[in-house]
Amino acid sequence: MTARVLLLASGSGSVLQAVLDSKARSAIVAVGSDRSDAFALQRAQHAGIEVFTVDFSDYQERAAWSEALRAAIDHYQPTLIVLAGFMRILDPTTVRAYRGRIINTHPALLPSFPGAHAIRDALAAGVRVTGCTVHWVDEGVDTGPIIDQAAVRVQDGDDEPTLHERVKAVERDLLVSVVTRLIEKTE
Repeated sequence: MTARVLLLASGSGSVLQAVLDSKARSAIVAVGSDRSDAFALQRAQHAGIEVFTVDFSDYQERAAWSEALRAAIDHYQPTLIVLAGFMRILDPTTVRAYRGRIINTHPALLPSFPGAHAIRDALAAGVRVTGCTVHWVDEGVDTGPIIDQAAVRVQDGDDEPTLHERVKAVERDLLVSVVTRLIEKTE
């Protein structure tokens, strides 16, 4: 079976760019976003990748947005969905439809510091080591089985932006490694 990778991103797409620049690039069928102004879409277009948007702000109800996103995903028939800075929680129906085919990156060593404020939470807890995780997506928030992790030492004087930049650098490499391994297993 040929790998068909679909990436979802909400923001600038710096993590997504790492995948676009890797040998996994040839398996990418599309990049989607929940925001029409996401710079990640421009990065994908520049790389010659098809893009789509299911803008969350266009829907009055989350269920309608989730259904539209699932339909957009279905169109590409992905063998792997990569949440690369995608800041929306997928609904349980989508997770069930693609169980075992959705991975997510997270800027902490799960199960520590789940949720949207992992870097801030790690600093507040005073940990000396944090890092990043790539995990399978389940119906919870950052609770799926861990695929791989990488550690990042917290330095004296770190604040949220400085630590986040160092974690993202490691996260990019980790995601590319995991996506490459998963593609190789598919082929």
